[in-house]
Amino acid sequence: MYVSMKGMLRRANEGNYAVMAINCFNIETARAVISAAQSLRAPIIVNIVQEHMVKHCDSDLIAPVIKKLAEQASVEVALNFDHGEELGLLKKALADGYSSVMVDASGYDLEGNIKMTREIVEFARQFDASVEGEIGCMGASEGGSYTDDDMKTNPDEALRFALETGIDALAISFGSSHGNYPEGYTPQFDFERLKKIKEKTKMPLVLHGGSGSGDDNIRKCVEYGINKINVGCDFMNAAVESIKRQIAEDPDINYWVMMHRTEQDSQEIVKKYIRLSKSEGKSL
Repeated sequence: MYVSMKGMLRRANEGNYAVMAINCFNIETARAVISAAQSLRAPIIVNIVQEHMVKHCDSDLIAPVIKKLAEQASVEVALNFDHGEELGLLKKALADGYSSVMVDASGYDLEGNIKMTREIVEFARQFDASVEGEIGCMGASEGGSYTDDDMKTNPDEALRFALETGIDALAISFGSSHGNYPEGYTPQFDFERLKKIKEKTKMPLVLHGGSGSGDDNIRKCVEYGINKINVGCDFMNAAVESIKRQIAEDPDINYWVMMHRTEQDSQEIVKKYIRLSKSEGKSL
């Protein structure tokens, strides 16, 4: 079932669980993610970040592929343009068939963020697509530029942003960072900030940078109101580990065989996150 994020996140908000959004960039990664969700009867979001869409899979190429895979599945599948920073690309993705977009105008001041996000919300209505906005900023683990307190989401600004943009989901910053954390490192989340934002907005909230956050942090995020969890690095890392293992076992392995085994192996991390997010069995 090819759908927007509206219904699945509304039910997640009402039922106090989260829907997983996994970063993909081709048919194999998307098929692995959808297959994992299918096996657990979970709704799922296929995320494609701007860099991957621009450099690897243009929206008019990938959208029909994901739509076909979704139509072949019996669980809800949304295709989301993740971290869209350019109006032209956001509108093109919607016109090409994406069922959802995430507007990342967090680099602007509050007024600029509201203006750009609201423009996409209004544009998306003609496609009945969902829109995620972001307020607050996130750092990246590469180079040690982690998210600090000044970058975290202000609860009062979050409420204003949600009301003035009309978004369907709100990405917030409360301690996670993008990228791979150093081995043994677990980020500290500001759960009190998350609680305040949930109390004020009462809307579906999104955790970006879910990879490496730790099982306990993920569980608490869901408990306190996160309804969409983005994971990229852990999924990609699982695929890389599968490839390394296969080549070590058989240096002359056929590429086609390797890709299919990788697709199968990488489903396990997706299933783990689906269970942590409590979305197993939650698809219509």
